[in-house]
Parts: sequence; C-alpha cells; structure tokens
Amino acid sequence: MSYRQQRNYENLQKAYFEGEGEYGIPILGRTEECPCENWIGWNFAKGCEEPEIHGIHFFVDDYQFERVWKQPDVYLDMLSRFQAVCTPDFSPYSDFPKAIQLYNHYRKHWLGAYWQMHGMTVIPTITWSSPDTLEWCFDGEPHNSVVAMSSVGMLRNEELKNWLLTGYEEMIKRINPTKIIWKGKVPEELESERGRIFEIPSFVDKWREEG
Repeated sequence: MSYRQQRNYENLQKAYFEGEGEYGIPILGRTEECPCENWIGWNFAKGCEEPEIHGIHFFVDDYQFERVWKQPDVYLDMLSRFQAVCTPDFSPYSDFPKAIQLYNHYRKHWLGAYWQMHGMTVIPTITWSSPDTLEWCFDGEPHNSVVAMSSVGMLRNEELKNWLLTGYEEMIKRINPTKIIWKGKVPEELESERGRIFEIPSFVDKWREEG
C-alpha cells in the first residue's frame, strides 16, 4: 500500500486521475448538453429547495468553498442532487506565485473528475488571469463541451478587459466550447458570440424578475 493510500495526501488516497500537460492536470470528460437554466452560487446550495432544477456555480469568494476540497466526500450527496455542477473557480490571480496558480487549477480539475466519477453532470469552469497562464490553463479541459466562465472583475480597466478577450479567443481556438454559461457582463466585443453564451442573471436581476 502506497503512502498516499494510507494518508490524506492532497486527496490522492481517494482517486488518482490521468493527467494532461507538463503538470499532470486531471482530464475532464465532455458535457455535450446542459439544459439547466437556473444557476445559483455555492453559498446558496445548502438552502436550495429544488436542486433537481438548479445548477451550482462557484463564482464566489474562494474561502466559501475551500471546504469542498478539504472534505470532498462530505458534500457528494448534496451536490449530486443538483442538475449540474460547475468545477470550483479557485482563483489564479496574476499576483499569486505560479505554483499556487497551478495548484488551484489542479484542485479544480481533481474535484471535477471526482464528481464525474460519482455520476454528476459537471460543467468545466474555464479560468485564466494574465496572458502567461494561457500556457497551461486549458490543460485537462474537454473539447466541444459546455463550459462556464466569469467576467466579474475583468472589466474594471482596459488591461484586464484585454486579458479577458485574449483568453476568450484562445479558449475558442483551443477547446471550441459549444455553450458558455457566463457569469457577469458580456463585453460588447463579444456580441457576435451571443449564440453560444448563456448569461447567469445577477441576484439583483433575478430579484427584479420575481418581484
């Protein structure tokens, strides 16, 4: 019995997945279709009364879902009740050391692969920050799949917006997503992409509709 099977060693005692790229990022299977139209953040998951018609996204502060990585089995039953689950959006902030950025990318993929192993419909969350992260941020991502992404915080200035648009173009070229579940504002430069972008309504917009 190996050390990782005897100890809680970065969850490797639970599962070890085939990796892609220089850093061995776990490979996610493709999600061909996702009819889910009702998306809520992880922070509302526990109180959701109709999980079977809702999807979960993790476009919230990292500290709110660190526990999903630290105790993945605790949340399997709850998450499996939802129609679909996005992979966690662990942040690859550009001012983080590269090792931490890669670690966050790895954790995102390990959890996604683990959830797929347990039969969940998993939507890969595509995340990048500065242009140098484009070298590895698509490792492990499926081609021709439904994916999720966020523009929150990326439209504050022209530099960040350019990083967003550059990454988007690279995403299309590298993995060609069939549908993009989008959190945040869609920049006007991507108006021609509306056919494959599904916007998650903000809490304020949803409140206004229900009001």
